[in-house]
Amino acid sequence: MSRIPVPATIDDAPEAARPALRQVEAQLGAAPNLFRLVAHSPAALEGHLGMFGALSKGRLPAATRERIALAIAQLNGCGYCLSAHAYLGANLAKLSAEEIAANRRGRSTDPRADAAVRFAVAVAEARGRVSDAALAEVRAAGYDDGQIVEIVQHVAFNTWTNYLNELARTEIDFPQVSLDQAA
Repeated sequence: MSRIPVPATIDDAPEAARPALRQVEAQLGAAPNLFRLVAHSPAALEGHLGMFGALSKGRLPAATRERIALAIAQLNGCGYCLSAHAYLGANLAKLSAEEIAANRRGRSTDPRADAAVRFAVAVAEARGRVSDAALAEVRAAGYDDGQIVEIVQHVAFNTWTNYLNELARTEIDFPQVSLDQAA
């Protein structure tokens, strides 16, 4: 059970958050628990959606963004985000089961994406204090400074949702993926 109650419906959320939740519902077909949880603070919901929207206009492909989200969710032990991104990765980004498993291990079967995912994990593990070698590796894979900034922003964005969902113990409303299963 969630330690911060998730509004059961959009109409149960704070009035100021309802228009944004309705936009989420229009785009996704539902307003998942995460969004209704964040709606407790309309300002936080606005920031969350703003960051998501801005990053979706970035230069990292959607599949790479999902790969990073999977790696960070596994690293941070967030069952909600792991389940959500396994679903989104498979159904929207069309990642294979093999790729999702690799992502959960902090890798990718795609050589270029592998560099981004490994770098994202290094950033998270080192709290940004990555080695010169790690930075050189991601650059050697063809990522420029703007894309490197985006990778770091995805790490931060996903870490925030991981922490919030773990704090709240948000009920998983996606097909559940076990953190304990060998990835």
